[in-house]
Amino acid sequence: MTSHWIETFLEAMQAEQDASDNTILAYARDLQEFEAHLRNAKQNFKSATRADVEAYIVDLEIRGLAASTRARRLSSLRQLFRFAFEESWRSDDPSSQIKGPRKARHLPNTLSEDEVDRLLDASLTTGRSKSDRLRNTCLMQLLYATGMRVTELVSLPVAAVRGNPEMIFIKGKGGKERMVPLSPPAKMATAVYLVDRDKHEDLAHTKGKPPSRFLFPSNGKLGYLTRIRFYMLVKEIAVNAGVSPETVTPHTLRHAFATHLLAGGADLRVIQMLLGHADVATTEIYTHVLDEKLKSLVLDHHPMAKD
Repeated sequence: MTSHWIETFLEAMQAEQDASDNTILAYARDLQEFEAHLRNAKQNFKSATRADVEAYIVDLEIRGLAASTRARRLSSLRQLFRFAFEESWRSDDPSSQIKGPRKARHLPNTLSEDEVDRLLDASLTTGRSKSDRLRNTCLMQLLYATGMRVTELVSLPVAAVRGNPEMIFIKGKGGKERMVPLSPPAKMATAVYLVDRDKHEDLAHTKGKPPSRFLFPSNGKLGYLTRIRFYMLVKEIAVNAGVSPETVTPHTLRHAFATHLLAGGADLRVIQMLLGHADVATTEIYTHVLDEKLKSLVLDHHPMAKD
């Protein structure tokens, strides 16, 4: 059985992209229908081929489904298979070369520099214990300083930050590696948290518990802080910061990192490298975010705009 693929994928979507409940339900329906289609063909997600995916898309057209619906369902399959490839559940992506109706591209949500400052300040006081607050501050400082994906952050090896490094090594999607510099506040937050983390690890070691290789260890089966838990922490920090929690997720902080760098004059290729994007076209979306902000600025404040 491969139904756990859908559950794990949806959990990641909700944690990393702040997908709404309706979006999650839509993904679930799309993927469950395709899973049933595969089952009828005596296939499953692991064994499905490009021909199986194409046959399904053709069947949707024969059934008279709108182009927008077919595009959405193909998008659901692509994201699931891409996720499966990145998680090493499959060695290929059978949907990658299949073309479908084009959909409009939406601009990513981001945050102002003031909102980020308030979030970082709130992380200092969010948490039930001093250790929780030190961890939360480190998480938020690292996220905004590096623009890491949430999975890259929560699963970061502790070895990556040993020795007070100027840059940290990140292993991203598809095993691709990159180096990202740390800001002074992120270095300080990490150094302070590391002292407290190591103290607790040493105490656990005296009780027979093996040391964790992760910067943010957890007693869960993964061994590190889960994406869902961090997602909820970010929402809690947003409430404490007086920033609408509906607008704040780990992914919007990644967008803020890129948008603020671009606004400060950073080269698009540098931002591409820091984010770990395979194609600079993906990074170019942030230029459109700035274009929209500049347009709004002119329309809101230019005296002639009022006329």
